[in-house]
Amino acid sequence: MRNLLIVLAFGLAAAAPAPAQSVRAGIEAWQKGDAAAAVAIWRPLAEGGDADAAFNLGQAYRLGKGVPLDLAQAQNWLERAARRGHVDAAATLGLLLFQNGNRVSGMRWLKAAAEAGEPRAMLMVGTAMYNGDGVPQDAVTAYAYVSRAAAQGLAPARATLADMDEIMPLEQRQKGLALAQSMVGGKKSAKAPPAAKQAAAKPPAALKQPASKAPAKTSPAPAVVARGDWRIQLGAFSQRSSAEALFAKLSGKAAGRQAYYVPAGKIVRLQIGPFESRAAASAACARLAPQACFPVAAR
Repeated sequence: MRNLLIVLAFGLAAAAPAPAQSVRAGIEAWQKGDAAAAVAIWRPLAEGGDADAAFNLGQAYRLGKGVPLDLAQAQNWLERAARRGHVDAAATLGLLLFQNGNRVSGMRWLKAAAEAGEPRAMLMVGTAMYNGDGVPQDAVTAYAYVSRAAAQGLAPARATLADMDEIMPLEQRQKGLALAQSMVGGKKSAKAPPAAKQAAAKPPAALKQPASKAPAKTSPAPAVVARGDWRIQLGAFSQRSSAEALFAKLSGKAAGRQAYYVPAGKIVRLQIGPFESRAAASAACARLAPQACFPVAAR
C-alpha cells in the first residue's frame, strides 16, 4: 500500500446556536471582535460545568484571543468539555495532542469523536488505520471512516477517499462501504464559535507508495522576490521541530517565501512571508487550502 497524505485544518467546527442564552451572548461578542468580553461570559459558565462554554474557552486559549495564548490551558478546558460528551471538544483536543507529539492520547480522543461521527476525527482515525500508524492496520474500517467523513462534505476526506479508490481493491472498498452503512453515528454537538476557524493540525504519517504508482515529479515553483509587511500564520506549536515539519510539507506551495519561527512564551508560531499587502497574504492562504492560516502584520 502507498501512503495517503492529508493536510487537515483542525478546529473547523461550525457555529451553532448554544442552548444557553449566556453562551450565545459570548459567541455574539466574539463575532463582534470583542474576544475579552466573550471570555468573561464563558469562564464562569465553564467553571460551573457548561461543556459548550468550556469548549469555547479552550478555543480562546488555543488561539490567544481574549486571553494569552496558552496551549496547556486550551488542553485543560477542551478536556473538561470532552469528558462531558462534547464531540467537537474531543476532536479538537485529539488533534491538538496529536499535533504536539502525544499521539497515544490524541488518538484516544480522536477515536471517541470518530465513533460519534465527527468528520475530522473520522478522517484522522481512518488514515491512521490504513497506515497502521499507532493502531492495528485495517484497510476496510479505514475506508468506512474516510467514506463517512467524505459524505459529510469534508474536502480533505474526499481527496483521501479518491486516493484510496485508486489503491484499494474493489472487494475491500465494497466491504468498507457496507461497514460504513452499518455504523451507528453519534449525534454531533457542534457549538463552536468562529474562533475555531483558525490554526493548523499536523497531518498523520503517510503511507508507502508502490513503485508502479510513484507520483510524477513536478517542477518547482518559480522564485519570487518577496517583500512587504505582511505574513501568514499557520499555527502555534509547543516545539519548534513541529513548526519546521509543517513548513517542510508546505514549502513547495510557499512560492519562495520564507518561514518565521516567532517565539511567544512557551510556544512557537509558524509564519510565512513576507507579502506586500493583507490581500496578497489572504490570497496565499487561499492557495494553501485546506491548510488553515490567516494574515498577520509583521512586527
